[in-house]
Amino acid sequence: MLSWKPAYISYLGEKQIDNLRLYNPNLITLIGLFFMIANVIVICIWSPNLDTDAPNWINFSFAAGLWLYSTFDNVDGRQARRTGTSSPLGELFDHGCDAVNCTYVALLQAAALGLGHTSSAAILLFVTIAGFYLSTVEEYYTGVLYLGYINGPTEGIIVTCLAFIWSGIYGVASWHVPVDEISCLAWITSILPSGTTCADLFVWGMVGFFLVTHLPVCIYSIGQVCKEKGLKKRSVFENVFLPLIFTGVFIYTWLSSSSSIIFSENHFIAFAIFTGLLFGEMASDIILAHLTKSEYPRFLNIYIPLFLTSLLVNLQSLFHTKLVDEYVLLLVLCGTKFYTYIVRAVRVINAFCDFLGIRCLVIPTTKQNDKVIVPNTPAEQETESLLVAQEEGTSQQQQQYNTF
Repeated sequence: MLSWKPAYISYLGEKQIDNLRLYNPNLITLIGLFFMIANVIVICIWSPNLDTDAPNWINFSFAAGLWLYSTFDNVDGRQARRTGTSSPLGELFDHGCDAVNCTYVALLQAAALGLGHTSSAAILLFVTIAGFYLSTVEEYYTGVLYLGYINGPTEGIIVTCLAFIWSGIYGVASWHVPVDEISCLAWITSILPSGTTCADLFVWGMVGFFLVTHLPVCIYSIGQVCKEKGLKKRSVFENVFLPLIFTGVFIYTWLSSSSSIIFSENHFIAFAIFTGLLFGEMASDIILAHLTKSEYPRFLNIYIPLFLTSLLVNLQSLFHTKLVDEYVLLLVLCGTKFYTYIVRAVRVINAFCDFLGIRCLVIPTTKQNDKVIVPNTPAEQETESLLVAQEEGTSQQQQQYNTF
């Protein structure tokens, strides 16, 4: 009687499969993030102006990097389950990488669309981080990371990768063709401002995607939890939206100031990295509060640097005098925030590891000696598929992640 074996057995030997249990899930996530970091470095070298002068090949690198990050980000959960290393630290680490990656995705999009150091690039950045922020807040209150039938981690990544591939084939300049010159899009030109380009459509399409498919779902889910648990909706929604409003206002007043040089002297990449670190810390604080059943964070450490910088930049415009070199200040803020972010992350990770008796990036020898769980029958394969579907949020009824 023939025994059923998974298809990959014909490509990988038992020894090779056995070696897969050596990789810690958090290490897989981190390796995936390095693909995105590498592409940000590519931008700094070959497309520092985020314009149409960049070579086409870097867009294929963007597509590969984002797809690999998404793949590694999905694989880590399966690896944790198969190696018996699932833990709250894994969720914190995974979400922390996702939060930082939001900024990298926005920068890659800006470069692939040739947006330059403009308000359009800033809009893409804010919409991307706002979407993940709301999902994180929703998870804090509901205990579930819900993904609608149309969502960023699935359809959003597919659309973005297709946009990268388009830029690689036809060039970044193809996004700057006016819509009214494209015959197949003539039917929408009557409702668009004159001179609207395909890049503009992409940017505002992302805004519409956020407002129509994401924001209402988050509001509804949190509202339902308030109703079920008897929470005051006003207090809860103040917690949800005030941080977003405050950071949005501070960022807007900083960038829109007549004395700001972020756009005029092409410093948006540094600005995006700084705000991305702030947002990464904000999202990590929320997940940490969720995992430890703590009160919702207040984010004073986020507001203060944004408020003071915005104030200084606007005072220069008001008094027509240079109080501080904005670029030097931005570099200092980036360096300081990067240092404090890393130090804080290491301390939190060490605290989790000490309490849970685990290691962050290495699977202990005792775990390596355990038998790795591999489905060997059709029934086990079906069970594995169901677990994967639940983990990835692809069930027939709805898409969600159950969290700690």
